Amino acid sequence: MSATPDEDIDGFFTTARTTGREETVELTDESYRTFLPDLDDPKLAEVRGMTYEEFAQDRYQAPFLRDLLVHWDGLYREPFVGITSDGAVRQGLYALPGTAPADTGSEPAEAARRFLAMLTPGELDAVRHDIDAPQWRAWSNPEFMVYRVGLRMEVLSDDKTAAIHDVLRASLSADGYARVSGAMELNGHLGELAGLPTVMNRHSYWFSVYGDPSADTRGEPWGWQLFGHHVALHFVSVGGRHVIAPVFLGGEPALVDDEAGVHEPLFTTRERIALELAGSLTGVQRGRAVVFESVLDPAMPEGRLHPADERHVAGAFRDNRVIPFEGIPASELDTAQRDLLRRIAADSLDLLVEEQRELTLAEYDAHVDETWFSWYGATDGSQPFYFRVHSPVLIAEFDHHAGVWLTNRLPARFHVHTTLRHPNGNDYAKALIARWRERGE
Repeated sequence: MSATPDEDIDGFFTTARTTGREETVELTDESYRTFLPDLDDPKLAEVRGMTYEEFAQDRYQAPFLRDLLVHWDGLYREPFVGITSDGAVRQGLYALPGTAPADTGSEPAEAARRFLAMLTPGELDAVRHDIDAPQWRAWSNPEFMVYRVGLRMEVLSDDKTAAIHDVLRASLSADGYARVSGAMELNGHLGELAGLPTVMNRHSYWFSVYGDPSADTRGEPWGWQLFGHHVALHFVSVGGRHVIAPVFLGGEPALVDDEAGVHEPLFTTRERIALELAGSLTGVQRGRAVVFESVLDPAMPEGRLHPADERHVAGAFRDNRVIPFEGIPASELDTAQRDLLRRIAADSLDLLVEEQRELTLAEYDAHVDETWFSWYGATDGSQPFYFRVHSPVLIAEFDHHAGVWLTNRLPARFHVHTTLRHPNGNDYAKALIARWRERGE
């Protein structure tokens, strides 16, 4: 979740609506320890030792969450359309390679087949879904589950859990696997900080396989899904292309400091590039790019600051959202600034192996003149901020959040949420799967 504990929701919004730029939290990466929770706090003590199922049932009793879950369920049951900028899906934005892949199995498919071969019949029934199954869209990112889809990693034997990591490692770039596994480790770190390791740990995630990995040799679509607290990603292989979207990655805190020292924050590269771009803006450009002067700007319209998502708009259950372009178009940036914008997009696509990332970046390049950059907050890095890169084929968001388990009531730079989407119908590779079927392979 991105909101403060349920009974504090109203207080969070009161703070948000009355806080100006000068009062927002200014924190170093290390300062999250200032906001460590009191382990004797009843909010923690009352749920300590609960299993993930018991904890979920406890969360479901909160009135705020009951209303939110009803809303999410309605969004989940909508037919898939895809994110658009104006409500109309643009066609022809995504293409498969001109020739079908060679008749050889890929490393991701082979790793998935090895994992499936280890499972009992009951586990197979739970983990496998049709490539068009609606469960693709049942993912969420709170520390409690909304829908139970697939197998829960923390209850599997060590060899099966290791086999899932083999699938992730085979499917992702080396840097991408490090980022995903790092986010999973950070979830475990948060569980230790809050004294709730049975609620938040490095394997409190759901894993599923969609389609038949054995059919990968013919280019037929298949994929896998991993989701849980601060980690949600969807991998699809179809006709020689890989798609990894939607993606939700975050961390509270987004770094670890222990006896070995302070480890690099999870999203430091993206944050640094974005601040370089924001800092390079001229006065005129800044006037266009900065949509709101603070991440808690009272000028935000009603509903723009969401108790679960805060500022990000492309998270869980937002598959059909209409997200208008805002900020400054790339056509108004100079060459160096456009290069920085592309580097943000490239870092957002870092989960893909290099060849596949270049194919996806080529789609970004084809629409760079229709790409927009928007920013909320100060552009000098002195305060928390939000930014979005938005094109017809890519949405990448970065948002600093208030505490959920840590006690900071205002957004801080040590709690980060990021999202990645492929608008106009290619989340879950649905547009490319449609192209593959049209080709009749």
